[in-house]
Amino acid sequence: MSDFTGLTVVPFCFFFVCFFQIMVLTDPEFESSILISSDEGASYQKYRLNFFVLSLLFHHTQEDWALAYSHDQKLYSSFDFGRKWQLVMHSQSHLISISHTIILFLSLLTTDCQYVTCRAQACSESSRTYPFSGYIETNSLVVQDEYVFVQVTTTGRASYYVSYQREPFVRIKIPKYSLPKDMHIVSTDQGQVFTAVQEWNQNDTYNLYISDTRGIYFTLALENVRTSRGLGGNSMIDLYEVAGIEGMLIANRKPFCSLHLQLQMSENPYLSGSISTKSSAPGVIVATGNIGSELSYNNVAMFISSDAGNNWRQIFEEEHNVWFLDKGGALVAVKQPTVPTRHLWISFDEGRQWTRHSFSALPLFVDGVLVEAGAENQIMTFFGHFSHRSEWQLIKIDYKSIFTRRCTEGDYQTWHLHNQGEPCIMGQKQIYMKRRPGNYCMVGWDNSRILSAEPCICRAHDFECDYGFDRRGDGNCLPAFWFNPSTLSRSCSQGQNYLNSTGYRKVVANNCTKGVKEMYTARKQQCLNRPPRGLVLTTHDDKLTANMGSNVTFLVRLEEGDSMRTNIQLDFGDGTAVSYSNLSWTQEGIRHVYRSAGIFRVTTLAENSLGFDTSSLHLHVTCPVEHIQLLAPYVVIKNKEVNLTAVVWPSHFRTLTYFWWLGNNTEPIITLDSSISHTFSTEGMVTVTVQVSSGDSILQNTRSIAIQEFFKSLLLSFSPNLDEANPDIPEWRQDVGRVIKKAVADIPEEQLLVAVFPGIPTAAELFLLPSRNQSDGRKRTEEDLEQVRSDADLMSQCGVTLVFVFVSAPLVDSIPRHSSSAMLMLLSVVFLGLAVFLIYKFKRYIHANRFYITYSFLPGLILFMGQIGVSVITTTVMNKHATLVPRRK
Repeated sequence: MSDFTGLTVVPFCFFFVCFFQIMVLTDPEFESSILISSDEGASYQKYRLNFFVLSLLFHHTQEDWALAYSHDQKLYSSFDFGRKWQLVMHSQSHLISISHTIILFLSLLTTDCQYVTCRAQACSESSRTYPFSGYIETNSLVVQDEYVFVQVTTTGRASYYVSYQREPFVRIKIPKYSLPKDMHIVSTDQGQVFTAVQEWNQNDTYNLYISDTRGIYFTLALENVRTSRGLGGNSMIDLYEVAGIEGMLIANRKPFCSLHLQLQMSENPYLSGSISTKSSAPGVIVATGNIGSELSYNNVAMFISSDAGNNWRQIFEEEHNVWFLDKGGALVAVKQPTVPTRHLWISFDEGRQWTRHSFSALPLFVDGVLVEAGAENQIMTFFGHFSHRSEWQLIKIDYKSIFTRRCTEGDYQTWHLHNQGEPCIMGQKQIYMKRRPGNYCMVGWDNSRILSAEPCICRAHDFECDYGFDRRGDGNCLPAFWFNPSTLSRSCSQGQNYLNSTGYRKVVANNCTKGVKEMYTARKQQCLNRPPRGLVLTTHDDKLTANMGSNVTFLVRLEEGDSMRTNIQLDFGDGTAVSYSNLSWTQEGIRHVYRSAGIFRVTTLAENSLGFDTSSLHLHVTCPVEHIQLLAPYVVIKNKEVNLTAVVWPSHFRTLTYFWWLGNNTEPIITLDSSISHTFSTEGMVTVTVQVSSGDSILQNTRSIAIQEFFKSLLLSFSPNLDEANPDIPEWRQDVGRVIKKAVADIPEEQLLVAVFPGIPTAAELFLLPSRNQSDGRKRTEEDLEQVRSDADLMSQCGVTLVFVFVSAPLVDSIPRHSSSAMLMLLSVVFLGLAVFLIYKFKRYIHANRFYITYSFLPGLILFMGQIGVSVITTTVMNKHATLVPRRK
């Protein structure tokens, strides 16, 4: 390591080299700047930033293009290698990749994320596009090689989408009854996608699927791959991609077998992990494992395979870390760091024989080994500590001395890759050149391994079952019970051609030729005009609910038929409809905005000259309920049916659910109607509650109802003067009710109920209930009524200073009687006291002066009922400077 003098050292945390340019980011704890060199580090120029860089991403071909993500969750772009920056996105976002298009992962909320794309040099709000109308799952996006993957969860079901070569997203097609609840991208090598999917009925295993070139259509490759728990508690799939042999993976399956391997990679880059391979040593696999009925992490040993997993040998009885030296020509092994050691083991014959060497005078806890490659500098660096309290120790070993000479052509031999004796792997015979085991010669950099591949004749095992086909017991691929092969031509128009699957598809990376290739390859056939069949109508997010005023996107799919020559009609159910000449016009979805709430039957019709097909769905369009009121009588007759009604604002049409809680019932009555009828069988006060469910919100209103054998009631109407002070709120109506009850003399308060109705003109109903002594309840009620009448006659003789005239209303007896017993009475009330009380209650101002009220009139405020005529009462209103003189009539 060189020492630098004469330079001002600025702490930095990032260092980037692009061709001849170098960018250094300063430590944000000291300052926010960028140091840029255009002469390979000979000189630097500082550029200050007005933000702190959290991460950087460069274009893969345009070396001056870069994106920066700041600590305050903003996105910036630069097109001159960081000299100038412009803000791209204000809101919380996460950077994915940059090509000719910037791809963003925009987080709108803590749980909702949106996928956004825009042009790199013109990323304005108007130029941004949103491939998905809704939100995608947080942290679900994977960008790997030519593929971009995202997950969208709707109605409890996960759907996965793929974009190949940055083309529009397409929904991934996994066999129909494979309902994935989790998916991991394993590999995108060889121009196809290898993925692990956990099915709806799996808990600790995954199935492996392989795709076509575009990553859309997947078929099953291997079932029941075991999973294990990582250090963070997350699931880790027991799957390992072997280096040096393309397309080879090792998996632990759930079924029992004799040898089980631990397939976890080491989180410490300086330890080998439980399994290791090297591209320069094809076919050599070293792994930790056990022999038994299942995988175990106790009593493990070390195993090695020299022929790509066909045969295995045990090399150590204890767990070791193993590294490859000299391009895989030699192996070095050291015990796990939990045990101190001063020895290492070296093998030159792929683990058949091992020699022990001392590398330290004292036993060392080996925390890691760094193997430095080079033609003239073969160095291994051990680092660790002698005890848990000692300082770090570094020990360097030059292992060049263990080789006697440099390898020549005679030191190499050929090795044929095979699968249990079968030489054709992925349609070709692969021949490797590697050093003969036991030769103590150094491979070096000048003698690279030789690899040759000879294509094989295509046979049945070079083809996998195509999407929608299953391999049966006889080895043939036949259509699955859920799959109709004719659907492959649904986008085919008359006069065109399409590829008709034979049920097989060649494995993408397979290199076989001739043989059965022509027989198994999809055949080109001419499209025929057919009637539409299998018309499917869905919403973009598979939901059947929508908010009023929001955009709803409908998708129309056709399983069979000439989509280019089929007319599509869509009726939204609210009086509007659209029509398209062919299905291609609907690929991006059909959007519609509902202006009212309700349940709408949406129908679509596909029609051509040979026939038609229809499909429909019922969409629930809702808007939030702002207010609810329960309408119910204050007093009802026992064992007599009564109506209860809930009124909601704004009004909804068949989109609400009502829950009625009656008295002490533990279960509600659930209806879709806003009113119910009910019979109460027990006297007393009962509480009725109605809850209204609208989407995710629930509102409720409660009323108390008196249940009686019989009662008397009188409808009250008031002078229009009172309406001037009526704010039509529940508190005001309660106060008026209390005043009316106090105005009725010599009647116990528990026998009176007053209901002041909502709305204007002001109206009310006075209820006279029987006394608690039920034996003379009817007689006492009649006496109370006569008392009210006599009070009215008495008060009608008073002088008049102000008169409020009340329209008379009939007295209603709740018990069936002869018509002669029904009396028509007039209600005349002097209501100045009530008006003054309300003025005080709501602190109203008249002529900018507050009036003070004398309360001496309240005991004399009486509700009068008598003959046709007028009853009066007098009261006084005083303030500091003036006497209020009411307007006379």
